[in-house]
Amino acid sequence: MSAVMEQALPAPEWTDGERERLSAAWRAGRLPHALLIHESPGAGGEWLAQWVAQLVLCGEGPRAPCGSCTACRRVAARAHPDLTWLTPEENSRQIRIEQVRELAAELALTSHGGGYKAGILSPADFMNRFAANALLKTLEEPPQQTLLVLVATAPSRLPPTVLSRCQRLSVRAPSRAQALAWLNRARGPHAWDAALDTLGEAPLIAVRGDPEEVAAVGSESRQALEALGAGRADPVALSERWAKNELALRLQCFENWLTERIRQAERQGAFMTEMRAGPYLSGGSPVLNIRELFRLIDAVRELRATLDVPLNRAVALESLFRRVAPSRVGTASEA
Repeated sequence: MSAVMEQALPAPEWTDGERERLSAAWRAGRLPHALLIHESPGAGGEWLAQWVAQLVLCGEGPRAPCGSCTACRRVAARAHPDLTWLTPEENSRQIRIEQVRELAAELALTSHGGGYKAGILSPADFMNRFAANALLKTLEEPPQQTLLVLVATAPSRLPPTVLSRCQRLSVRAPSRAQALAWLNRARGPHAWDAALDTLGEAPLIAVRGDPEEVAAVGSESRQALEALGAGRADPVALSERWAKNELALRLQCFENWLTERIRQAERQGAFMTEMRAGPYLSGGSPVLNIRELFRLIDAVRELRATLDVPLNRAVALESLFRRVAPSRVGTASEA
């Protein structure tokens, strides 16, 4: 997302409680040196991290973060000299040890403004194990007046030694009504409802793209998955098509589709009581094998996390699709 868009985004009201607690801690001199923001994907964890950086770097004292002073504007533009952002390097889905070492060296320097220095790692759960180990030293022996903010959707991927040294905050997914109201304030009326059907309750992701395009890809992907589950689509043909176009978005849709089937089955009491091995769909019936279903969600997430790794994506997708398709599916025509 561009810095201009980040700066212009309204405050997500579902973060009000977290911001009030952080502001109170700051004014009482109790703000920890390391925060871990556990966000639901697209719920605003990175936005909150930016807000905390503005809190400690703002030049307006009691009004911090004012959002309009030079320091706050520089933070929003990711151009403040006392703030370092760590994100995966271009064409990579990892934060690497060299980046963490550079961050540690930067935090050890005297601040330009004579106050705090801050670092934001997002997504922190994309640090490889060498980077996480390198970060541990800074967490154990933080320089004076420094703040580290880690943003993660899957904190369990971080080492326990890192987790234990951070104060944890949660940013929950907003309700659909909250997400739609915020998106309309941020960018005006669009096909936001349909876009969220594709992305889940992730307004901070939806606001970055073209909602009509997202909705179109999502609708086509859901139709294909429904056809696959009903035995009316060929896993090979579908995997080849998905691998060529908008794969990351389609995998997000795949995960959301699986999650919705879990929720539907829970409401209907359709889960099998025994935890036996078997296909995700049992002969095309609504009876679900919960163990295999959750394994499938994990496999979809794993593929999303390795999109930068050279692999045959069509083959990986075909393996997932065959776990969705009833066993009787052979070479049915593609939906």
